[in-house]
Amino acid sequence: MISSHQVPTERRSSCVAAWAGAQGAHEAAYGQIGDRDHHGAMSTDTIQTTNPATGEPIAVYPFDSESKINQSLAGCTAAAATWAAVAASERAVVLAEIATALLERKEELATLVTTEMGKPLAEARAEVDKCAWTFEWYADHLVSLLADEPVERDDTHGSWVAFKPLGTVLAIMPWNFPIWQVTRAAAPAIASGNGFALKHAENVTGTALALERLFGTTGVPDGLFKTLVMRVQDVAKVIADDRIQSVTLTGSMRAGRAVAAAAGRSLKKTVLELGGSDPFIVLADADVAAAAASAVKSRFQNAGQSCIAAKRIIVVEDVASEFTERFIVGVRHLVVGDPMLPGTDVGPMARVDLRDEVARQVDASVAQGARVVLEGSVPSEKGAWYPPTVLDDVSAGMAVLAEEVFGPVAPLVRVKDEAEAIAEANRTRYGLGAAVWTSDLEHGRELAALLAAGSVTVNGMTASDPRMPFGGTKESGYGRELSSYGLKEMVNVQAVNIFKP
Repeated sequence: MISSHQVPTERRSSCVAAWAGAQGAHEAAYGQIGDRDHHGAMSTDTIQTTNPATGEPIAVYPFDSESKINQSLAGCTAAAATWAAVAASERAVVLAEIATALLERKEELATLVTTEMGKPLAEARAEVDKCAWTFEWYADHLVSLLADEPVERDDTHGSWVAFKPLGTVLAIMPWNFPIWQVTRAAAPAIASGNGFALKHAENVTGTALALERLFGTTGVPDGLFKTLVMRVQDVAKVIADDRIQSVTLTGSMRAGRAVAAAAGRSLKKTVLELGGSDPFIVLADADVAAAAASAVKSRFQNAGQSCIAAKRIIVVEDVASEFTERFIVGVRHLVVGDPMLPGTDVGPMARVDLRDEVARQVDASVAQGARVVLEGSVPSEKGAWYPPTVLDDVSAGMAVLAEEVFGPVAPLVRVKDEAEAIAEANRTRYGLGAAVWTSDLEHGRELAALLAAGSVTVNGMTASDPRMPFGGTKESGYGRELSSYGLKEMVNVQAVNIFKP
């Protein structure tokens, strides 16, 4: 266990309290379809999962055979047909059952998540809570969300828009929030009457199978939620299968291009959430103390492995020195250690190869002129550890700005004024989330309109929420998850017109 930054629990800053918003994915989620997926496979026949805190093996899982995949798809398709015929009011009751099942198994699921991918246990518990809340939200609103929408026309006996399930949705999900990522796709897909086939990241195979078992204890038809333990090179074939009607992916831009191409060949709809390099802007009139506390939490929760973390911290020069001082104090108070222990704020990264990639990005940026003001080197402990790291004097073109950094590294970018801050924020190929801090709330509204992002937060940290749509623009992908918008991604929007004979 890494010991740098360890402090007594009572000294921890309030800005690093328990996780408060499950968030998106990462640039290294999946390789190109057809390439070897570096998620822990130890041979062509099995997956070996590993505890990233200790480097010790957890379990070995065989890949599904072609016949088993075929059987799973057949079962999911049959279950989807049964489920589609169930009234929305009855499906809502089952969604509430799923929420209850998640809460009843919270400790089991959270422990499995922490063991497989390393997030602190408190964050894993909160992740399960958020998933239960999301299923509850859809249970409470499903009937109104799927109600026919009448259209007034003088030339028909009746016209309306109806929302019909598509069939079976294939979800390709990453490891960083291994239950929440699945829930973001599964809740609206199942709520709207579809079947759900999950291809999860290899290093969280145990979690994927546990979710399948959990759904099997609820009122959904047998086989409606099915985990496919399959190789990456099999994904394109499954996408092309006639029993798959839609594909949703959270992962890298590279994976998004491959999935979109494969789906396009079969004319299948896709929803893609492809990560981000979110700006966190602090203006001269901001509450600097609050902004610094929020930036620490946003950047370092889940060891920085979140697509909507504060990845580029942009501060105007009038408050840059004060912000930097407060930010560094907050980072120093983070407790880094065993993710199973109470009081731990930062655990290991999910895999050693991902840790090594972050180290490369930091080293490259330092070589380009960035200055390490806190930590910055790979420790000798066994496991996927990397210490919370802060870089100052960061400028355009450096690796930590030009690339998505999916780990506990915070680059500080000092800018002259607000105009330069907005320009710097938009200087990226990504467009997932953004945060801006200002005491002028009306001006905050104006600034939100200037930021090229799927989600903008003023005076807070970006977080997903079942009540709000989640997704990005530019190379962060397209389509939306959650809320009514996520539900409508999973249906056939059917126009009905009745004419008098």
